[in-house]
Amino acid sequence: MESSTPEAILQPILEHGRDGLAEAVRLLLNEAMRIERGQALGAGHYERNSNRVDYANGYKPKTVQSVLGEMTLEVPQTRSGNFYPGCLEKGLRSDRAISLAMAEMYINGVSTRKVTNVLEKMCGLEVTAMQVSRASKILDDEFELWRKRPLGCVRYLLLDARYEKVRVDKTVRDCALLTAYGVRDDGSRSVLGVSVELSEAEAHWRKFMNSLVERGISGLKMITSDDHSGLKAARISVFPSVPWQRCQFHLQQNASAHIPRKSMQEEAHADIRNIFNMPSKEEAERLLKLTVAKYQDNASDLSAWLERDLPEGFTIFGITPVSARKKLRTTNMVEFQNKELKKRTRTIRVFPNKESLLRIATALLIELDEAWQSESKAYIAI
Repeated sequence: MESSTPEAILQPILEHGRDGLAEAVRLLLNEAMRIERGQALGAGHYERNSNRVDYANGYKPKTVQSVLGEMTLEVPQTRSGNFYPGCLEKGLRSDRAISLAMAEMYINGVSTRKVTNVLEKMCGLEVTAMQVSRASKILDDEFELWRKRPLGCVRYLLLDARYEKVRVDKTVRDCALLTAYGVRDDGSRSVLGVSVELSEAEAHWRKFMNSLVERGISGLKMITSDDHSGLKAARISVFPSVPWQRCQFHLQQNASAHIPRKSMQEEAHADIRNIFNMPSKEEAERLLKLTVAKYQDNASDLSAWLERDLPEGFTIFGITPVSARKKLRTTNMVEFQNKELKKRTRTIRVFPNKESLLRIATALLIELDEAWQSESKAYIAI
């Protein structure tokens, strides 16, 4: 094992400048893995310690590809064989998935000069069809296990979808990326599932929700989503007894279509916000009744819509504690994550197939889920 002092790690850069960066990173990773093994063993090298759970057993070389080129690492081993350094894999999933998706575009002849340039910058090497096949099998097996993991008790479920351009049967289509997020009994957030479908039709949403049931989701107190017809029909079919909260943010947006004049927009939206911000359902219903009467003569379509649709956003008033309502009354948490996904996928304008989109989305959502699991503070107080 090479010397691991800071001076030794920096020496390749001091001697060779940028050309020595790969060697410095290799030494740094080796040292990180060695430290991680010590932490897993519960004791340092040759240290006698009652907390020791295993023993070091040398190192095994492993050659990996990176943006800095090929490098051979010394992976620490243990006698039991149960240790594998997380730092070797952590943070690499999404990079591998994005590189793979672009490689597929390149190999299948649907790439552009821009995509080829990005691929070369990201991968730093030529990618063959055989390499893509092997890499996709490894990734897909790992991601499939995560998508099928047992769910258990989930108190609140949030559902949403966004669209990406995907090549399907030699035609570019807008495919739906269906996502499910949850809040568990301890108040922590979790990414529950993801699926790529041709649309948000009821059949697709129903299949996705049934997969959550098959994985053991239980204890649901409320579902928050928009009122897309396919999603709504599937929800009623799969979770008929679970209370539904229509996203208040989407309700605000939907109201615009029923406001007859632009000059009324600001006032009408303020009235709706005031209703949603009432301290109780009874107060919200009282103010809604007054607002319906207010617009009866000069905006009858808006008045009828308010009376019919707005109560679908009142389910949240039954949730305690009150502090949890603001985070559960909309799908804003989901929308924010969708924007983050878009930032990471915008480089690939057209995905070569549905599997490619699912692969990248899964990689990014696994990283998000792991980040949420490491949060020390609950998302909501329960």
